[in-house]
Amino acid sequence: MLLRRGVVALLTLSVLAGCGDDATPQPFVPSAAVSQGRQVDGGAAGLQDKSAPAAPAQGAKDKATAFVQKQSGTFGIIVRDRQTGQTWSAGDTKATTWTASTIKLAIATDLLERQQAKEITLASADKANLDKALINSDNDAATALWNKYDGPNMLDRFKSAYGMGGLKVISGYETFWRNLECSAEDLQNLMSYVLEKLDPTSRTYLVTTLRKVASNQRWGVWAAGSALKPGNKDGWAEKPVDGKNVWVTHTVGFAGDGERYVVAAMYEQKPGGTLEKGAHAVSDAVATYFGAKVPAPVTLP
Repeated sequence: MLLRRGVVALLTLSVLAGCGDDATPQPFVPSAAVSQGRQVDGGAAGLQDKSAPAAPAQGAKDKATAFVQKQSGTFGIIVRDRQTGQTWSAGDTKATTWTASTIKLAIATDLLERQQAKEITLASADKANLDKALINSDNDAATALWNKYDGPNMLDRFKSAYGMGGLKVISGYETFWRNLECSAEDLQNLMSYVLEKLDPTSRTYLVTTLRKVASNQRWGVWAAGSALKPGNKDGWAEKPVDGKNVWVTHTVGFAGDGERYVVAAMYEQKPGGTLEKGAHAVSDAVATYFGAKVPAPVTLP
């Protein structure tokens, strides 16, 4: 499915300045100013990290690349250093597959932005559902928010504002949050948007919440190690691809002082794979890149 559904077109690297209310939203592109360690729109809070550990060495990156290339199925991982602007990737970061629960981060971002703009008012029950969806990956909580706040109309904003150009509904399925596909690059753009464009209050909520995920999500980006203070939203599910069920295990988040590194990985195994194999694979890829313990400690969902 990944390659057969087509390769996501490269996003146009443009930023729309001074637009009126009627202007067409442009896909988010991480700002060069933020990449150089300067604050833009309040989005790079805490990025000044003079005491932070040195960036991963080339040897660690090469080992991570080799590890990804050995995995069966389709694996794509991307790490963006917001301080230097450099990006490392391995595998196919443009290939699309079922998003699983990673899309809950986009739903939360959309609702927080709409509340900030006074378009909606999140009730206490809604806020509780946000916590459940992000911390526990609660599907019922995500569905309640999707149904109450016009989930299908969120998709255009995910694509036009958050840079998720490859996002679409799985062919043959209804428009529902559990029936979407995207790429690792789409998830990286989403996480970069949260860190660099979201208003400070909403950003702080998401950063804090992703750092306290439940034990069933302490894998993937979490494997960067506690010293880098990671936060993540993982996604895992067994889904049909070409008539056969396969496991997908994904992770998106950040690591490092000031949330220096944006990390996104998507892994679709071939038939016969397992949740355990997938969760360990994305975790070990992250751990290898950051020089953390391998095999990475993993608590399975």
